[in-house]
Amino acid sequence: MTLATSTKLRLDWPVILFMSAIHIVAIFAFFPGNFSWAAVGVAVLLHWVTGGLGITLGFHRLVTHRSFQSPKWLEYFLVFCGCLACQGGPIDWVGLHRIHHLHSDHDGDPHDSNKGFWWSHLNWMLYQIPEREEIPRFTKDIAEDPVYQFLQKYFILIQVGLGIVLYLLGGWPFVLWGIFVRLVAVYHCTWLVNSATHKFGYRTYESSDRSTNCWWVALLVYGEGWHNNHHTFQYSARHGLKWWEVDMTWMTIQLLQFLGLATNVKLVEEEKLV
Repeated sequence: MTLATSTKLRLDWPVILFMSAIHIVAIFAFFPGNFSWAAVGVAVLLHWVTGGLGITLGFHRLVTHRSFQSPKWLEYFLVFCGCLACQGGPIDWVGLHRIHHLHSDHDGDPHDSNKGFWWSHLNWMLYQIPEREEIPRFTKDIAEDPVYQFLQKYFILIQVGLGIVLYLLGGWPFVLWGIFVRLVAVYHCTWLVNSATHKFGYRTYESSDRSTNCWWVALLVYGEGWHNNHHTFQYSARHGLKWWEVDMTWMTIQLLQFLGLATNVKLVEEEKLV
């Protein structure tokens, strides 16, 4: 983050306090009496449900880029899973990500990596960035949908509901691991796509930004780490374009396609691959 950025933008205190609270409470999961392998298992399962099915498959590849089509009930389910990642409402998330692709690593990119690793990883969320005012222009396809409006408005209350369910199933260990530790893990895994995959790794294609393909991020975020591939072919449902570029989300789309639940799957034309 540059000094100019910090002086021009106002801090977003509700976001700062919320993020701080999530991270601080997560520490208590490691205190005696709050650890159990069952609770860890819940966190791992919900990491995949919210970060893999929700953010990566639902918010990103299905809704933001429309790289495939699905029945509306399945789209709503995946978006619901994405809301459980508590990264803001689906309308805001999709809008900001579309803005990012339009201006990637240039003026107008909410998390421009030219402003430093920590700006693109986390700090951009802590300020009242002007790009948020542009969200309605980029979300006309979903903004009037009552399901999206409901999830946009109540995503935090939905998280509270999940916490109550987890408490009834396994007490405070389930809540601490299934909500707080899992949220922190999904947050930073997701944010690495904004930061690490614009800094570390290799570039297969000459895109107009600093996007890279980073294998260890791809493992953490179900295939999203093949970011240079994605920025070059934003429409593609498959991000791992080489045989060694493992893309778990693409495997999930293939399964949905086999079941007849994913149609009009968009892929990179063979002649464009290198």
